[in-house]
Amino acid sequence: MGETLSELSDRLAQVSDVYAQRTGIVRDDDWYVLKLQEEAGELVAEHLRLTGRGRLRDGGKAAALAARDDEAADLFAMVVLYCRHNGIDLETALARKWFRHLESPP
Repeated sequence: MGETLSELSDRLAQVSDVYAQRTGIVRDDDWYVLKLQEEAGELVAEHLRLTGRGRLRDGGKAAALAARDDEAADLFAMVVLYCRHNGIDLETALARKWFRHLESPP
């Protein structure tokens, strides 16, 4: 892939634009946050299938692994799109919240 987060965000926004145009979905503030919840739930469902706490579908474990990976991608994409929509500079927030712990020893 090799894209910056900003470039990736641009491409995800393009896909989201296509989706909205094809489906007639209005992507307002609520839509972005509700999609986060929806995608998180779908990822949890696939995790439960893989850990024996949910019924495997046709295709068995291999299909569940692929579905889990796809749902993780959906959730990641929606987090990026949520941040983009709300003007959140994800790189700055990550530096402030996470990466500062790498700057000084505990």
